[in-house]
Amino acid sequence: MERLKTALTSLLCVTLLLPLAQGQTIAPSAPGPAPAQANAAASLNDSEARLLEIYRLTAAGQSAQALDKAARLARDYPNFQLAQLVYGDLLLARARPIKQLGDVPDPLVSARSDALDALREESRRRVKAHTERPPGGSIPSAFVNLSDANRHAIAVDATKSRLYLFENNNQRLRLVADFYVSVGKLGTEKNVRGDLRTPVGVYFITGTLDPKQLPEFYGAGALPINYPNMLDVRRGKTGSGIWLHGTPPNQYARAPLATDGCLVLSNDDLSYLLKTVATKTTPVLITRTIDWVKPEAVGQRTRSFEHAFLAWRAAKSRRDANRALDFYAKDFSSFGKTRAQWEPQFKKELGLQPRGKLDLNNLSMLRWADHEEVMMVTFDEALDGKVVAQSKRQYWIRQGNQWKIFFEGIVG
Repeated sequence: MERLKTALTSLLCVTLLLPLAQGQTIAPSAPGPAPAQANAAASLNDSEARLLEIYRLTAAGQSAQALDKAARLARDYPNFQLAQLVYGDLLLARARPIKQLGDVPDPLVSARSDALDALREESRRRVKAHTERPPGGSIPSAFVNLSDANRHAIAVDATKSRLYLFENNNQRLRLVADFYVSVGKLGTEKNVRGDLRTPVGVYFITGTLDPKQLPEFYGAGALPINYPNMLDVRRGKTGSGIWLHGTPPNQYARAPLATDGCLVLSNDDLSYLLKTVATKTTPVLITRTIDWVKPEAVGQRTRSFEHAFLAWRAAKSRRDANRALDFYAKDFSSFGKTRAQWEPQFKKELGLQPRGKLDLNNLSMLRWADHEEVMMVTFDEALDGKVVAQSKRQYWIRQGNQWKIFFEGIVG
């Protein structure tokens, strides 16, 4: 058993397992004092919490307790391949020394080496996600401002294979749960159809797909997102059908890099999301690594944009079409219409609106930054308190020291 302890420590690195070996409690990943909703999410992470407890016990030399818990976990989750692998190692350690996690006899290694490597990487990422927690009270920098209509937000860290779920109360985001997630076989940065990569960017859940209408491969159901978004279209990216979905009956979880581009969760975790998040209004950030910041720091990064947005709103409130149009990029488009085709419609609509206070309700702002800085703004226009249009979405891009709108249109 001492050899297994050494093997686990070597595989997962001392820096990962040391907190476990020192007796740190491993709880399901709903942080802090949690409401009933977060407690429900915590119970869904029971399998992972139990696996990490087995690691802790093994690293602490408590072999009998580790084996007993592993047997129970393997029984309760028979399709959890990583749990079965750990249980097998713990059983084998009673007969001979164990060299590494998944110490399969040599004749079987060549045939199953890829699968074993994937399980070892899954193990590493699950542990890392729990030992490298987001800083307390921090949020992803992409979530600049969420309205009350955005009850939840999702952020995916691809390098940690982790999906973080936030609850929005009075425009204050709180992390309530997080889940292991698989991404594309070739990683992230999707560019073309069929490239086996998961897109990166800021998206929205567009609907739900009933598992009864899907092949069993998709498990508990699916939540499609709006890839390609308007920034993707601007950049010439292709492909479609990117979903958050579950696993087939014979799998509890998939390898970290295992999908054709979708985000795949266990059926338990996906079912929880299906019952919790709303369509149309739930943003989904997908990125290689999440930029965690304190909420008060978010506004400092977007101050120049907010000045531009307020100036655009002021021009439109004055019904000053020419000044408002100064904020639109030359290559602006709106659902297939060029700026030249769209501009007369904009001027006509603005001229028909009677004088009165123009408010923007349910205003949300989301930021994406790579080699370009982009803001996605969603709002309801209201004249004297009366909504005059469906929700609109704009995409702004920084061009030098100026911000320009390259897309605007009504969203469902």
